[in-house]
Amino acid sequence: MTKRAEAPIGAPCWIDLMTSDTAGARQFYGSLFGWEAQEPNPEYGGYFSFLRDGGEIAGCMTTPAEVPGPDVWSVYLAVEDARKSAAAAAARGATVVAEAMDVGDLGTMAVLVDPGGAGFGLWQRKEHRGLASVYAEGAPSWFELHTRNYEPALEFYREVFGWTTQAVSDTPEFRYTVLMDGEEQLAGVMDASSFLPAGAPAKWSIYFGVGDADVALAKAAELGGAVVLEAEDTPYGRLATAADPTGAEFKLVAPNDQMPAR
Repeated sequence: MTKRAEAPIGAPCWIDLMTSDTAGARQFYGSLFGWEAQEPNPEYGGYFSFLRDGGEIAGCMTTPAEVPGPDVWSVYLAVEDARKSAAAAAARGATVVAEAMDVGDLGTMAVLVDPGGAGFGLWQRKEHRGLASVYAEGAPSWFELHTRNYEPALEFYREVFGWTTQAVSDTPEFRYTVLMDGEEQLAGVMDASSFLPAGAPAKWSIYFGVGDADVALAKAAELGGAVVLEAEDTPYGRLATAADPTGAEFKLVAPNDQMPAR
């Protein structure tokens, strides 16, 4: 497990779930990952945090009626100035869905869609520093953008958020690049043009660490969720995709013999 005071600027720093059933989400994720749910905060539209070992691990709130689309997990990138970053992103082809707004003394947020169609958020931290831990069971362990606009996406995130990147593979079958902070890998970008279904948007995905991907996937189904992709071994761990009872998708990652030590 890695506990961190804050994520590097430009890196994923927070996640949250927009759901049509917050009570169900509290029960589902509490049972699946052992999370504890705080009480909703009326000051912030009923937003609340999930805790893992006492530290904030994710946010959750009811999907606003005016927001179209399915229930969804979102990834937020750490920025020094949310207003300036949103403007810079818009100047390079992004769509600003929610203008930068102050969230009390916690920080400033904005919501955007990148030029390839993937939604994400910005978080300018103040009192709320973001994820309390990563790379652990029940905690976010990887963040990944699936996009049809692979090279333009990399250029966009480099230019707007100052990403330093490293190509992992550049073959027609597997094109993948990672965001680096020194020697640490923080997120990945995959060319998904060959496998994203027609009409499916580009998207950011969250991998939650588990001890056993098959067991966690079966438990998610028992709790009313769904199996989207069965578990399979890869050089990056045993991976699977699930959906919660309202359809919000997330991924699972468990260590395996092929996975290098972090």
